[in-house]
Amino acid sequence: MNLKVEPFIRSDVYVLLLGAEKPETFLDLVPDASLLNVTGFSWDEDLSPWYAPKVFRKGNDFAGHGEAFLQELQNTVFPLLKDAHRTVIAGYSLAGLFALWAAGCTDAFDGAVSASGSLWFQGFTDWLREHPLNASAVYLSLGDKEPLAKNPLMASVGQCTEQVYETVKGYAQACFEWNEGNHFMQADERLAKGIRWTVEHLK
Repeated sequence: MNLKVEPFIRSDVYVLLLGAEKPETFLDLVPDASLLNVTGFSWDEDLSPWYAPKVFRKGNDFAGHGEAFLQELQNTVFPLLKDAHRTVIAGYSLAGLFALWAAGCTDAFDGAVSASGSLWFQGFTDWLREHPLNASAVYLSLGDKEPLAKNPLMASVGQCTEQVYETVKGYAQACFEWNEGNHFMQADERLAKGIRWTVEHLK
């Protein structure tokens, strides 16, 4: 693992952004926050909290290196949060899953954003019921065509996200928003919308 952190410091609200390909896009979309964009990790290996079999025949198994990745973040990235007044962790797809999981494993984040999160990941909804998130504001979203996926496990994402929302809203400010389209439409805009909501609800 060779993590790279791109900092864009503009306010005392810090957002740990996981894997944005064009982080400069978020400078206009999220004007009221500092951004720490983290890259240099393996998507399927490092963002999966535990081992799970692959969901596509030609894909890879999920290695379950999430704990090691979180430890690396704690060692190398978390020290950059020391000047923050509020902190948010945010991710899209599998990074959205990791954002929620990390918010349940550490108290480093006041908010968590899971945009089109892979909350269908085997065992996650059960884990969440036993491990409350430490974040006080949690944003969830999906595209309205995502539950129509041909893969049965991935098609359960709507039901799983509803379950996560029902669990989290019992102890945190929570929002679950549906967007138009499939998983791959307007990813940056969807994630930015979630970050803006979370930052606003931390004030």
